[in-house]
Formats: sequence, structure tokens, C-alpha cells
Amino acid sequence: MKRNQWTRREMLKTSAAALALPVFVPAGVLGRDGAAPPSESVRVGVIGCGGRARCIREAADVKGFKVVAACDLELARAEQFAKDMSGGQPWGVYDDFRKMIEQERLDAVMVETTTHARAWITILAMQMGVDTYIEKPMSLTIAEGRAMVNAARRYNCVTQVGTQQRSMPINNWASDLVKNGAIGPIRTVLAPNFVGPFRWTKTSSADVQGPVDKWWDLWTNQAELRPYESALHRGWARWWDYDGGGLCFGVTGWGTHSYDQINRALGTDDTGPVEILLEEPVADRETGRFASGETVGGVQLGETGDIDTGVDYHRMAKLSGPRARMRMWFASGTELRLHLDGDSGPGLGAIFVGENGKIEINRNKLASNPPELVRSSDNPGPNQRPETAYHIENWIDCIKSRQRCTADIEIGQRATTLCYLVNIVRDVGLVGQRLKWDAVAERFTNCDEANQHLSRPRRPGYELPDLA
Repeated sequence: MKRNQWTRREMLKTSAAALALPVFVPAGVLGRDGAAPPSESVRVGVIGCGGRARCIREAADVKGFKVVAACDLELARAEQFAKDMSGGQPWGVYDDFRKMIEQERLDAVMVETTTHARAWITILAMQMGVDTYIEKPMSLTIAEGRAMVNAARRYNCVTQVGTQQRSMPINNWASDLVKNGAIGPIRTVLAPNFVGPFRWTKTSSADVQGPVDKWWDLWTNQAELRPYESALHRGWARWWDYDGGGLCFGVTGWGTHSYDQINRALGTDDTGPVEILLEEPVADRETGRFASGETVGGVQLGETGDIDTGVDYHRMAKLSGPRARMRMWFASGTELRLHLDGDSGPGLGAIFVGENGKIEINRNKLASNPPELVRSSDNPGPNQRPETAYHIENWIDCIKSRQRCTADIEIGQRATTLCYLVNIVRDVGLVGQRLKWDAVAERFTNCDEANQHLSRPRRPGYELPDLA
């Protein structure tokens, strides 16, 4: 295993240099602009070696997917990751992703980092000429998500956002049923009422005393620099500073999958809602348990023929957090009700209610009323491979063809935007008032306070790179 140990001072110096002077890999190296790649294998590096990065194990049968290096700010974790995942093959191990991209002559990277560092790292990687697989949620704010889309287009990067239901045959088949009118015009969509992020109030930047470990400065990235706390470092997905609700039933944890599933079925991949309504004050509420046969939003739960299409994804006990029921309306007139609870119904999907029936889509599992809708002989059935394999395979194929992926970054931006619209409208707290959203300008047209949440101040040194 190759080691590349950098001092904290060198890492910060290189970070600043990368912002000012991006490095570009020649098109012939990657097969861009019509040039043939040097081989059928796509050389991939993994940035961020936490739990989600281990999805690469599911892609063992994907032709041309060749992971050759790993990077993590905690070098020991990168070393352990390489040991566990490389199958005995020699991998480069780094604690700076820029050096990994340059020295390994990578074609692509998988950005599996914390959410709050994801946009900064992704854009720098794009400027260095590599294609990107971006874990979801792809950004911390709507504005930085748009900057990521602009960077992908500016540097001609093939992008795949980690909403893997987009590549699952059974989910796409069911989405096409809805989109192509199998149950008529869609009147209502029922989706979960996800848990939002928590606010960290124990410490602030005012509590930082003495010199700060450069590693912690780098990890903190754009966010407020606080004293090191294990609960922040290891539990980052819980906190507003670093994510939008990354719990198993969180707004950006499961919500990104659910909302992306909704966009896929409604055909709203390039747009968004026109109005958003907060129905009740935000409060810490348990996800709860529905009584058998309870009606929510006029729909009988279990009526679609399956009490819980997502039983494998509902193993949480007494999960609670900031929540509030909401509604959104699309230009078509379709109403999206964010009402469902965490231990019943499609936690990773939605129930689509049309004039002629209902279809419930969850990950790798379907139900319908009438039941024969999903019993058609052309239903591809449950996944025959690990669920992420399809998604990584699509990414690798598109890297070779230079086509856009099934979860291209623009599609990822629209699903992620739905998540942050939930958080923003809840945060503003105007119960009973319809806030109007312009999906083209990506701004509210009747609430200046809500527009203040579209971006966040970034710490000096962690500004998003200039795309000029």
C-alpha cells in the first residue's frame, strides 16, 4: 500500500492553491471529446472512507469499475478501508484528495464525505478533470447545489448522485406506469413526514481556545469552527451545521430517495413545486405507529394490497425529532402531502393516487389497487443484484459513452431542493401561509425571509471555487 502523509500546513496550502489554479487532466487520458480511453477500466478513487463508501463492495461485478485509491482526512481510516475493500490489491492511500487525483491519474472519484464538505470537494475534483459519483444529499444548501450543476456543465463531467432507486429496474418500471397514465392523472401523492436536523447549542466559535488542530479545521470546512466534540464529528448527520436531517427517517437521509422517486414518477426531474404550505408548528414528535386501517389524507393505509411495502427499512424504535406536516403543489395541480409516518407506508418512496387507482412505490417493492397493475408479466421483479450495483454500472457506462447518467447532477439538484424546501419552510415557521416557489430562478417570490436560507456564509478558505 502506498502512503502519502502530508502535514496539516501542506494540506491547507494546497487547498488554497487548488482554489486559485485548478489542474486539468488532458481529454485523451479520460476518453473525452471523442478520444479513446487507454483501457476499458475506469480508474476510481474514493474520497471519504466512512460506512457509505463501502457500497463499492456491491459493485464487484461491474465491468470497468476499478477502485485504485482511497482518501480520508483520518489516514488510518483510509488504510483500514483499503485493507478491507481492496481484496489484497495495492491501493494508494491518501489524506488529501488533490494529491490522490494527481498522483493516481484517476478518471473518476466517489465523493462519500460529510454533506457540508461535499460541494467544495466535488467542484475542486471536477476542476481537476475527473468524473464524479456524489453521495446524497449532494449539497448542504440549494445555492451550492446549483453551483455544483454549473461546475459539472462547465467542465463536462459525468455525474451520478447516489439516489440508487433511479437505476433499479423494478422502481423505474413502476415509475413509468405512473408517468404514462396507468392510473390516470395523478391527483395526490402521499409521502413521509421526515425528521429534520437538530441544532447544536452546546458550544460555538466563541468557545474555541488556543491553536486548532488543522485536521479539525479541514473537517469543519465551511461550517462554524467549534471546539472538537465526538458528538459532532461522529454524529454529524444529526446536526443542522453539517446536514439537513441525515437520520434513517431524516429529511435528507431517506427523504432524498423518497422525493427523487416522486420526481421520477411525476416527470418533474427538471422543475419543482410552485407552492408550499406548513400545516402545523414544528415540534419534536415521534414517528409513531399507525393503527390498522387508519386513513391518512383520504387514503386507507394498506388498501393498496400490502400493509408495509418497506418492512426491511422500518427497523427503528421510538425515533423522534423536529417534524411538521406539509403540503406542496406542482404546476400540474398534483398535491404532495408529506403526512406519512416512519413505521408504516413507503419510507423510501410514495403512494401515487390517480383517478383510476393507486400505486405504492418503495425501494424494490410495489403494491397497487387494483392489484393486477403491478402483477403484469413485464414487471422485472425484485433486484437480482445488490441495489447499488445498477447505479454504479450506469455511471461507469456513461463515463465511457459521455452520456448523462440516470441520476445526473441536475436531477440530484431537484430532489435535494425538495428536501431543503421542507427544512426552510419549517424553519421560517409561517403556519397556514402558502409560500410561492419559482423553480426556474430557485427562489421564493413572496417570502424574503425564506430566501435568506437558500445559501449560508462560508468560512474563509472554504469558499466554493470560481468557475471562470
